[in-house]
Amino acid sequence: MVYLSKFRLATPDEETDFILSYPYQLEMQCYSHNNVYPFKLFPNKSLHELCFEPITIFYGGNGSGKSTLLNIIAQKLQLQSSVPFNNTPFMEEYLKFCRYEFAASVKRIPQSSAKITSDGVFDFLLDIRAINEGVGKKRDELFDEYYHLKENPMKTLSSLSEFEDFKKQLEAKRSTKSAYTTRRLPHELDGKSNGESAFVYFTDKIRDNALYLLDEPENSLSAKLQTELVSFIEDSARFYNCQFIIATHSPFLLAMKHAKIYDLDSIPVTEKKWTELENVRVYYEFFKKHSDQFC
Repeated sequence: MVYLSKFRLATPDEETDFILSYPYQLEMQCYSHNNVYPFKLFPNKSLHELCFEPITIFYGGNGSGKSTLLNIIAQKLQLQSSVPFNNTPFMEEYLKFCRYEFAASVKRIPQSSAKITSDGVFDFLLDIRAINEGVGKKRDELFDEYYHLKENPMKTLSSLSEFEDFKKQLEAKRSTKSAYTTRRLPHELDGKSNGESAFVYFTDKIRDNALYLLDEPENSLSAKLQTELVSFIEDSARFYNCQFIIATHSPFLLAMKHAKIYDLDSIPVTEKKWTELENVRVYYEFFKKHSDQFC
């Protein structure tokens, strides 16, 4: 499924006119003509218009602009984001020059569309850890409470106000530590590894009938989980009316079926087959060099 068919960045002339006009409000914020991100990033790559397929990939090394492109598209389309957008005083001005087109049958981007980043995964993992650490602290407190109630003599019930404490002590004397604690303890979140949790994070966020921008989803994922994520994305695009725009340098994601790949390391930016990309060639040459060690 294609919702977003084209996206146009600011032209070199538009960027030049803006920088020469240089609004005084921005100048007062101590920004120089050389530090006008995201201006001046893409003209030297001869990148102006992007055309999208059900799966489109931005490939490139650090600083190539692939995450910036996702950020620009997401903000222009006003997509939901799992983390705050990376902004500068010039972003709003830059977005005024950007244009986009929907596919012929599409009137608007689905409301559930979103940008999902690896930073959001890390926040999710920290939330799980914080919750589980809180559960662990509560468990220790309940153990102490159990031993205290178990070892001390039963108190005489002298009034109704003491009934709850009396009942708790009676339960402690009649129950095992495990049973007493389990009834009072909030549940820990599933004890998955970071990679497994990251995989669940992405797959839970992706629903049917929407556009998703994924920023380096391979982070924290093992090779096996990356291949599972690839299958999930391919099936979501093919059967569940999803469109994906992905920033990655993972060979597993780059090899997705029918994906259009923009190589942001090349000047000018061009479409390439995944087998032509430098990062993939490095992997290929490495395994080729050691092929005699594989049975």
